[in-house]
Amino acid sequence: MTAGIPTPSAPEATAAPALRLDDVYKSYGDADVLRGISLDLAQHEVVALIGASGSGKSTLLKCVNLLERIDDGRIWLGDTDISDPRAPVDRVRARFGVVFQHFNLFPHLSVLDNVTLASRRVHRVARRTAEARGLELLDRIGLADHARDFPDRLSGGQQQRAAIARAIATNPEVLLLDEITSALDPELVGEVLDLVRELGRDGATILMATHEMAFARDVAHRVVFLDQGVIVEQGPPAQLFEAPREARTREFLARFAS
Repeated sequence: MTAGIPTPSAPEATAAPALRLDDVYKSYGDADVLRGISLDLAQHEVVALIGASGSGKSTLLKCVNLLERIDDGRIWLGDTDISDPRAPVDRVRARFGVVFQHFNLFPHLSVLDNVTLASRRVHRVARRTAEARGLELLDRIGLADHARDFPDRLSGGQQQRAAIARAIATNPEVLLLDEITSALDPELVGEVLDLVRELGRDGATILMATHEMAFARDVAHRVVFLDQGVIVEQGPPAQLFEAPREARTREFLARFAS
C-alpha cells in the first residue's frame, strides 16, 4: 500500500446499483469463460477485478460494453436491461466510458479532436462546448500544450491519459478500464494510475481489470478475484489482501508477495 494513502471508504449503498450482472455466462466454443458471474457496482464505487490471464476479466468488461453478447444471465445499466437483444447497442455504449490496453487514439486526428469526437458525433454537443470541455480536461491532466498535436507526438503514458480524458469527456455513467497500464513502459505507469486515483476520489463509478495489486489496494473500494470464470472471493481491499478467506486467493496473491 502506498504510504500515506488510506484504503478508500466504500460509498453508501443508498441508491440502485449503477451496474448489475446476474448469473452471467459466456463461452467461446467449448471454452467456458464466464461461469455464473453475479456482481453489483454501486454508484460512485471503484471495483477492481484481479486474476490471472484467462480468468475472464477482459471478457467480462467486453460483455458489459456489448462488445460480446452473453450466453445466459442478465446485465443492467441503471434500470435498463442491456443484455436484452432489443437494447439499442449504440445508445448503451454511449453511456459508458471505455479505455482499453492500447490507446486506440485516431492517428489522423489531433489530441483535442480525439477527446471531443464522441461528444460531438454521438452526443451532438456543439463543437465550441465540446472543445471547451476537452481543453479543460487536457489542462487537468497536463496535456493542454499538446491539444493540437497528433497522437504520435505523445509518449505512451500521455496517449493513455488522453484516452482516459476522451472516455470521461461525455460524463459516462460507468467507466470501464481494461488493463490500461499493460502496454506502457514501467516508468510511465505511475502517471496513468495517478489519474485514475484522482477520478476515484472525485466520485467516478469505475469497473477496472488490473494486474497492479498495489494500485487496486490503494484505489478500489472493493476487489473481486476471478479464477477460471467464477468469482472466488471479493471484499474490501484490506480484507482481501491481508486476510483472504479462500485458499485459491491466497495462492494467487502469494505470487505478488515481496
